[in-house]
Formats: sequence, C-alpha cells, structure tokens
Amino acid sequence: MTLDPQAKAILDQVARSPLPKLHQVPASIARQMFEMTCKLTDIKDQPIGKVEDRTMPGPGGDIGLRIYTPVAAPPGPLPVLVFFHGGGFVIGSLDTHDGGCRLLANEAKCLVVAVDYRLAPEHRFPAAVEDCLAAVHWVARNAAALGADATRIAVGGDSAGGNLSAVVSQQVRDAGGPRIVFQLLIYPATDALHEGLSRTANAEGYMLDQDLMTWFFQQYVGDGSSDLGDPRFSPLRHPDLARLPAAHVVVAGFDPLRDEGIAYARALEAAGNEVTLAEFPGQIHGFCSMGGVIEAGRTALSQGAARLRETFAKA
Repeated sequence: MTLDPQAKAILDQVARSPLPKLHQVPASIARQMFEMTCKLTDIKDQPIGKVEDRTMPGPGGDIGLRIYTPVAAPPGPLPVLVFFHGGGFVIGSLDTHDGGCRLLANEAKCLVVAVDYRLAPEHRFPAAVEDCLAAVHWVARNAAALGADATRIAVGGDSAGGNLSAVVSQQVRDAGGPRIVFQLLIYPATDALHEGLSRTANAEGYMLDQDLMTWFFQQYVGDGSSDLGDPRFSPLRHPDLARLPAAHVVVAGFDPLRDEGIAYARALEAAGNEVTLAEFPGQIHGFCSMGGVIEAGRTALSQGAARLRETFAKA
C-alpha cells in the first residue's frame, strides 16, 4: 500500500507541529485542539437548505441536536440519518463534523440529526450509548413534527460514532424497535480487544496512535478492563449479529482500526445481513472528517450517501 499524497501532507504537518499530542493534555484542551484542526480540514463548500440547533431530554440531562434539511428537499416526509460524531468518546462536537453532515444531507436527500452525546471522562461508559439510543427513540417518536419518515431511519458515524452506530443498531434490534434500515459505519471501532495486524503495523505515525487510542479507552471506561469486551463497547463481540440493518463499512489502509472494521463487515455478512465494504488503502484514520483537504474523504462520504439514498428508496 502507498500512502495517499494528501494524507501524507497532513501527517507531515502533524509531525512538524510544536503542539503536544492530544493524549498529552487534559481532555478539555484536547477538545479545543481538535476543534481547531477540524476548522482547517472539514468540508467548507456545502450549502444547506436549513440548519436548526435544538435540544431533547436525555438520560443525563438535555442533549444537543443539530438538524440538517437538504437543499432542494423533495416533498413529503424525508428519511432521516441520526449521526454520531467521532472523537474517541472524548473529543468532537456538532461543529467538528458540520461539513460532512451537510454533504450527507444533500447527497442522500435526507434529514440529518447530529447528536451531541455526553463525552468522557466526565461521563463514562455507557453514557454515550445511552444518549445515542435516546436520540434514535426521540427521532422516531417525533418524526411527524420533524418532517421525517419514521419508517426510514438510519444511523451513522465515524470512528467512535461508527462504534455507537453499530451498538445502537444491535440494542434497538434487541429491544424490538424502533426499526433502523441502514447503518453507515465509517472506520468504526468494533472490538477493543482486537489483535489484528493493523493495530501493530499502524500503531504510530498515522493520526490515531496506539497511545492515543489507549488514552481514549481509559477516559471512556476508566480502569474497567472487563468493559472492553462488553458488546456495548465492542459490538463485534455481540453473540448474535443476525437481523441487523443493511451496512456500509468504510475502512482506511493506514488505520489501526482497519482490521476490526473489515472483521465486522465480514461477520455481518456471514450472519445474513446486506453489507458493502469500501476500502481506501492509501488513507489514514479520520480522512472523512478531513474532506476539505483530502479528496478521498469527500469521495467516501459521497459513496456512503449514495448507499443511504438507495436503501431509503427501497425501504
């Protein structure tokens, strides 16, 4: 595999930076650093029909939402993607993934409801899962008021958000609803105990270092090593992967999470689910949220939007 030149340029900039690494500062500072990075790298040329910030009641207090209505929205209730941002359960916000959400709304011709779930270490596992589950239920209950079609709900996200999308899909199925028709899993974390080659081969120098991943885990689950194998944190370890929503899984070649993403896609398919796997061999973790400077990030999001649109049309 050869590293994409645009991804390499980002890595070279990171290597030259005098700033500390995210895991070397308190979570509050890491969040500010990530916000600054995303302002530079996110997609910036996406008009949108409407953006509304609002809140919903959650299990630990109000949860922030950002609702995107696409440009030239078709008439009638729209399908809806409930989106969970990445950031290792510690960093990230509605702002860090704004450009990608706009693209998904416009190209999938759907509402996007982005969820500002609680972050660690202030709110440890399974707080993020609880908030994301609550958001899906809220969207289903309030679909008519939102102009959404309650029969066409999807979930999606990148990295930690991909993890949360997979977990929510399992939890909703186990609880008997509401029905989710699709899951967009962008380089998802699926197994905290995974020992694939990508974990060691890409352990350093490719954006998501092993040290940073360990720090994320410590912030989210603390010293609860027994939680690492919990299906609500490691969805690949759920004993029943059948009867889950159709999935589109995106993986990057130079990503520690590559092998567990591929393993989850294969496990879903083996269990009888509809799955497409999009591999970007020359890419690094986080490339989709760098769609303003890495062209392949925009391509990957557009492919995901196309799969969303196809699935919504059939639902």
